[in-house]
Amino acid sequence: MATLIDRYNKIHNVFDSIRQMDGLAPLLLRLYLAPVLMQAGYNKLSHFEDTAAWFGNAEWGLGLPMPEVMAAMAAGTELFGGIALILGLAIRWITLPLMVTMLVAAFAVHWDNGWLAIADASSWLANDRVLESAERLSRAKEILAENGNYDWLTGRGSVVILNNGIEFAITYFIMLLSLFFTGGGRYFSVDYWLARRFRDAR
Repeated sequence: MATLIDRYNKIHNVFDSIRQMDGLAPLLLRLYLAPVLMQAGYNKLSHFEDTAAWFGNAEWGLGLPMPEVMAAMAAGTELFGGIALILGLAIRWITLPLMVTMLVAAFAVHWDNGWLAIADASSWLANDRVLESAERLSRAKEILAENGNYDWLTGRGSVVILNNGIEFAITYFIMLLSLFFTGGGRYFSVDYWLARRFRDAR
């Protein structure tokens, strides 16, 4: 028993030594999220009138008040939030509006579509909408095979049906929530060096 405990402790000592590089985990989350969010913000700004119309229309959009202001806030938060994530600057501050944005996207836009982003009828998370899409996908593949160069069309990936569920929005939310608790991370963020310079000196 003592030998087993000794081995356990030796392994834990190795893991403890890795803690010096624990800033890598938030760095990787930041670098993964940044281009996704920046692209989303850029798309909103590039098609600002359409975005604002969608934000404001209650019939086929979100039905939000002050749609131009809301669209600008969402686009700015994603675009400049992505830049802040790359730098590791004000991470805990910027994750808050970004998390709100992800929750709005998940529950106001994607909720009715279920979990899956891509329709996969074989998934245990498939809802009726996804199961029904399998027939549509099969028919689409038949049409492409009969009327197009199917091998070329699928040469870079399979034909799929976008289900547009909450999967991505909730995944990004969880990643942002993790960053809220960890901050930008040791060594690899501006926040870390600012804290070393100004907060630890007190």
